[in-house]
Amino acid sequence: MTHKIPLSFASILYDRMQPLASGEIQPSGIDLNFLTLNHPRDIFDRMAGGKEFDASELSLSEYICRYAAGHRDFVAIPVFPSRAFRHSFIAVNSNSVKKPSDLSGKKIGVQLYTMTAAVWIRSVLQQHGVDLSTIQWVQGSMESGESHGKPSAMPLTKPINIEQNKSGKSLSQLLEEGEIDATIGADLPHCLGKAAHVKRMFPDFKEVEKAYYKETGIFPIMHTVVIRAELCEKYPWLATSLYNALNDSKDVARARMRFLDCLRYMLPWLAQELDEIDEVFSGDPFVYGVDSNRKTLEALIEALHEQAMIKEKLSIEELFVSPRGQNWKVGWGTTEVSR
Repeated sequence: MTHKIPLSFASILYDRMQPLASGEIQPSGIDLNFLTLNHPRDIFDRMAGGKEFDASELSLSEYICRYAAGHRDFVAIPVFPSRAFRHSFIAVNSNSVKKPSDLSGKKIGVQLYTMTAAVWIRSVLQQHGVDLSTIQWVQGSMESGESHGKPSAMPLTKPINIEQNKSGKSLSQLLEEGEIDATIGADLPHCLGKAAHVKRMFPDFKEVEKAYYKETGIFPIMHTVVIRAELCEKYPWLATSLYNALNDSKDVARARMRFLDCLRYMLPWLAQELDEIDEVFSGDPFVYGVDSNRKTLEALIEALHEQAMIKEKLSIEELFVSPRGQNWKVGWGTTEVSR
């Protein structure tokens, strides 16, 4: 009997992870224990803070900052399970903010200054004329008066005007009551849609995000996948095996999403959405690999440097292990067999 290496892997159960989680796709040489968690912050804190898993998804900015600070305890493979445009995640007090540049000199709530979503949003704000050096950042949970998880964030490379929210109120409450002028992050405040003066900065965000992609070619990456470094040292083939399995799992999910005889997702106009995706992206929006994502990765590294999160710009090649080629395939249908 062939011996398989036991490997625990923690992730959100995305559609692109489902075939891997169910065991339909099996990474070669690995006995995978897929651990489904429901919030990424929980995964990040447990992996970065306690190394509770052999592998997991991880905040891309958190991984890059750890690497830049000299922490080489994780090896990243160029798999990006979470991506999202973030223009729609800027909520403002419309009494004081009419256009993006009005945010200069204002107080903005952010769940965590170092979270990837916030990095991308600050980059967007900067492109719209916001002077980030004038912002007073208020850091805390969007829906409670506590902190956003228990992150193991690296020290910033220069002073940034950040205060921890100690008001006992959530960022959503502070925005609703006019104590801050906006919120950014991976979540929207609950007061949006309830308080008349709280609105999205970009109400037509879909068109704005499509224009952003057309201009830049960037579909922002949020998370990557990491493996504990000592396992990759002991089993040099491990990263390639997991990379291939994650690609195969995504391929199966994409094929099933496009089976429209009966809708797999609760989206009445899924066919129209798929047509629009094809028109905008001309391929797989969630493509893995370094070369296909070079422009996006370079933009994130540039933003991390500008926003005082890394001292020096890193090369992409040193951040990710290079998989030794994707598996050859045999067979037909939506679930090809790897060899």
